[in-house]
Amino acid sequence: MQQYLGGAENANNDRAADDFDQLAQNAPRATVAQGVTAALRSDQTPPFPQLVGQMSGQGDPNQRAGMLNQLLGSLGPGVLGSVAGGALGNLFGGNAGQQPRITPEQAAQVTPEQVQEIAARAENENPSIVDRMGDFYAENPTLVKAIGGAALAIVLGQVAQGMRR
Repeated sequence: MQQYLGGAENANNDRAADDFDQLAQNAPRATVAQGVTAALRSDQTPPFPQLVGQMSGQGDPNQRAGMLNQLLGSLGPGVLGSVAGGALGNLFGGNAGQQPRITPEQAAQVTPEQVQEIAARAENENPSIVDRMGDFYAENPTLVKAIGGAALAIVLGQVAQGMRR
């Protein structure tokens, strides 16, 4: 963990995925969540919506449904018809007035680009969604590895700093 204290530029990004696996298995979930949230907010990583879209492309249908339900829960029910080109409103048969729960089957129909659009809208309307997604990803650490070595180094560096305190 010491190598990650200096920031992503000093870390071995090739080893970051293996080191993150070790962290995710051994550290408290809240600690992992703080590190992931820091990476989602970092100016050294792509913007939050892009990262969420990227991770959704790596997720299985259950994980994608979980991501989408987190994002949509921060938006409210009336937004579905106006997000992702109306695709979500169509997906729910026009029940955009109720807060839906997306099933894995429905989530499989939503593209990573649509997830990115939903994440952008969610972040704009409710910035605390970044924290909630950090918690979600801490529970689903295999998704986090999709963000790449440099972003994982940020996660690991954040956790290492927290451990020093």
